[in-house]
Amino acid sequence: MWLPHRCDVPWPFALNPPGLVRCTLVWKVAPLPHLFRQKATRTQMSAMVQHENELMPSPPDESVIRARLNTHFLKWLGAVPEPGRSRLIVTTLRDDPGWDGKVRPIQGVTGPEGSVLAVAPGHAHLFDNVVVDDVFADAASNGAIALLEARLGVPVSFGLPIFRWSERVPDVPEAGEWCDADDPRIPEWLRPFTGGVLIVFDEDGAYQAGVGLKRHNDICREISVGTDPEHRGQGFATQLVAQAARRVIAEGGAPIYQHSGANDASGSVADGAGFPDRGWHMLEIHPGAPGDIRG
Repeated sequence: MWLPHRCDVPWPFALNPPGLVRCTLVWKVAPLPHLFRQKATRTQMSAMVQHENELMPSPPDESVIRARLNTHFLKWLGAVPEPGRSRLIVTTLRDDPGWDGKVRPIQGVTGPEGSVLAVAPGHAHLFDNVVVDDVFADAASNGAIALLEARLGVPVSFGLPIFRWSERVPDVPEAGEWCDADDPRIPEWLRPFTGGVLIVFDEDGAYQAGVGLKRHNDICREISVGTDPEHRGQGFATQLVAQAARRVIAEGGAPIYQHSGANDASGSVADGAGFPDRGWHMLEIHPGAPGDIRG
């Protein structure tokens, strides 16, 4: 039985965790030509993307990406999952605002390499004598909300999406152009994204599909994708997710992708873009707010 212990990650330790590969090589990508801000034909767009790809160096080894992901775990949860261990980490990291300015006091990951559940100090009392594995098991069960509420003693909302990351992006065509979040051509749902916006426009400049990057910290970018219903089935989502992941990796980051286990279409996009399902999930719990949430 693993009982809670307090663990606030010192800044130098978070930057240089023991046993992780420290990368001194930084990949930088030249900005896209200014023509991308004008109306461009498909031929022009393909030529520009090809030019952008020629500026990118060879991708790093998979172990380098995994080391970056472990650094993200430290900065996000205060610990890296370890095989055979399930840990509750009480940390002020969970008091910090997330990518969208919202505080998420209870978050964690579970997978074949162990489980970590990070809890803000103000909610640590909810987990007195609670076994971490039981919390993850409750969240994965039918009637999850009732089980979690009975275990923690408060109303809750929660999400348990599949958690994926990419260590090698497949060679698929790139269809999008990077835009500013205030570009008048992009839809409202993409405007809050702080890590970059990637769009497919038709030749008249109308939106067809898009990706937004959530900037979780200086290492991790989470990729969200959406396609206009009239343009689904053309492969835009897979192409955009792969293109975004390639950029994140080239700039020294770790790309992640999350989706509901019931969303087969999103899972297919992830598979095609180089984000395999490794059996991991992310858990997010909001005490005092009953109902389901997207993690």
